[in-house]
Amino acid sequence: MRLSNRNKSSVYSFINTLLIIFLLAGTAAYFLEEYRFDIMGKESLVLILVPALLMLLFYLNGRQIFEYDSDGEALHFRNRNIIPFVQKPLSDEFPKYKLLKYEVIDLFFMKRLYITISSKNSGSTILKYEISYLTRKETQDLKFSLNKVVKTNNEKKS
Repeated sequence: MRLSNRNKSSVYSFINTLLIIFLLAGTAAYFLEEYRFDIMGKESLVLILVPALLMLLFYLNGRQIFEYDSDGEALHFRNRNIIPFVQKPLSDEFPKYKLLKYEVIDLFFMKRLYITISSKNSGSTILKYEISYLTRKETQDLKFSLNKVVKTNNEKKS
C-alpha cells in the first residue's frame, strides 16, 4: 500500500508564504503604529504576536509531507518539511519482518507515529514520524496497513 500527501505540498507552501506575508505586514504595521500613528498604544504588539504565533503553530505541528510504502518486502517511511533547510528530512527503509509494533499519539492538533523495530545492536529501536497533516482517512489506512504487517509478523513467530 502506498500513502502520500505529497500532492498537498503546494497548499502547505501557500500557507507558509501567507504566514510569512502576514508576519512581515504585521511587523511593518507595528512599526508604523509605534512611530507614526500611535492609535493602538500597547495593543499594537498584537500585530506581530498573532502572525508569529500562527507561524509557530504551523512549524510545531511537524513535517508536512509524509510518504509510506509497504509494497514488496520492505516498509519505507519518508517525512519531510516543505522548506528543506528547516528540518532534516527523515527516510527509513527496513524489512517488514523487523516491525514489532507501532503507536499513533494524537494530541490536540499534533499526531505522531512511533514505530518499534527489532535491531541487532540494541534489541529494538523506536522511529518517530510526524503525521499531523494526514487526513483521518489516510491515518486509518496507515493503521490498517501497519496492523496487517504486525499481525503477519506475530503469526510467523507463533
